[in-house]
Amino acid sequence: MLGRWLLPAGVDGAALPLLTGKALRAFADGYMALLLPAYLLALGFGTLDVGILSTATLLGSAFATLAVGSWGHRFHHRRLLLGAALLMLGTGLSFATFSAFWPLLLVAFVGTLNPSSGDVSVFLPLEHARLAESAQGAARTAVFARYSLLGALFAALGALSSGAPEWLNDTLGLGRLEAFRLMFAAYGVVGGVVWLLYQRLPAPAHEAEAVAATPLRESRHVVIRLAALFSVDAFAGGLAINALMTLWFLQRFDLSLTAAGQFFFWSGLLSALSQLIAPRVAQRIGLVNTMVFTHIPASLCLIAAAFVPDVHLAMALLFVRALLSQMDVPVRSAFVMEVVTPGERAAAASYTAVPRSLASAVSPTIGGALFAAGWFAAPLVACGVLKIAYDLALWKAFRRHRPAGHQAP
Repeated sequence: MLGRWLLPAGVDGAALPLLTGKALRAFADGYMALLLPAYLLALGFGTLDVGILSTATLLGSAFATLAVGSWGHRFHHRRLLLGAALLMLGTGLSFATFSAFWPLLLVAFVGTLNPSSGDVSVFLPLEHARLAESAQGAARTAVFARYSLLGALFAALGALSSGAPEWLNDTLGLGRLEAFRLMFAAYGVVGGVVWLLYQRLPAPAHEAEAVAATPLRESRHVVIRLAALFSVDAFAGGLAINALMTLWFLQRFDLSLTAAGQFFFWSGLLSALSQLIAPRVAQRIGLVNTMVFTHIPASLCLIAAAFVPDVHLAMALLFVRALLSQMDVPVRSAFVMEVVTPGERAAAASYTAVPRSLASAVSPTIGGALFAAGWFAAPLVACGVLKIAYDLALWKAFRRHRPAGHQAP
C-alpha cells in the first residue's frame, strides 16, 4: 500500500529506491544539521569556525554538482549515485574520527554533510534527473511532490532525534563527545544503507526507453535566467540554514539542544504539510504564483522573528515561516521540468542546482561572522529582504512564461 502511494499511476518503479533513499538521507541530514554546530563547539571551535566549516560543506557540494552537470552525462546515473552513497559513508566515519580543524575542513569539503534545511548535496541533480525520466506530465509533478514531502517529513524526524546525544549521556553515561561521534557514525551507516538501495536501480544495459540526454540548447536562455534567480534565493537561505538557526537559538535565548530539536521537528512537520498543500495551490493559482506568494509572507515572518524579545513568539513566527517557505520546493522542481524540453531535463536539473549550491556555500560564513560580532538580527533580516527581492524578480520574469513546446492559441 505504501509503495502504491509513493508511486502514483504513470511513475516507473525505478523511482522507489530514489524516494526511499531520499527519506533516509533527509533523516540523517535532519539531525546532522543541528548536531554539527554543537559538536564543533564541544570540540572547542568558535562560531566563526562553525560558519567556515558549514561553508566548506556547501562549497564542496557545489563543485561536485558542477562536475555532474559538466561531465555527468559520460557516466550512468546509477554509478554516480552509488559513488555518492559511498562518499556519505566515508564522511560520517571520518567526522566520527577526526577532531582537528584542518582534517574536518577537508572532509567537510569533499564529503556529503548538509547543514542546511534543504537538500544541496550531489545527490539532488542525480535524483532529479532520474525522477524526471520516471514519469511524464501530471505524474511527474506528483512524484516530485512525494520526493519533497518525504524529504521534509524525515528531516523533521531527524531533527527530533538530535536530542539523542543528551539521552545517551543521561541514560547510558556516554560522554558528550562520544555520543556526538556515535551519531556521526550512524550518519555513515545511513550512507551504506542508501548504497544498498541504489543497487536496485536499473543497470545501464537494462535501461528501457530512457529519454536521450542532450546538452542545453533550446532551453539554455531560460535555464540561465532561472539559475541566476535561484542563486539569489539560495544565498539568502544560506544566511539562515538550520545549523546557524540552531546557533541563534542557543546564543540568543540559551535554548537547550533538545528544545531546539523539538522546535525543528515541528517546524519540519509544518514544511512537510506544505508539500501536500503545494500541488493543490499550484493547480489553482499557477506554479509561479505559488512560489512567489507563499515565499513573501514567510520572509516577513523571518524578519519579524529577528527582533522579538520572547522565544515563544519567535518560534511562532518561525512556525508560520516553515508552513509557507518550503511550499515552493516541489513546485519549483516541476516548473523547471516544465519549461525545458524533455531531452534537456537532466542537464537543467544539474545547471539550476549548481548556482544554488555555490551561492548557499558563501553565506553561512557571513552569517557566522555576523553572529560572532554580536549582530544576531542581521543574518535573518538580510535573508528575508533578499528572498523578497528574488520573489518579485521571479514573478516579473516568468509570470507569463509558457511551457516548453506550448503553442500559443
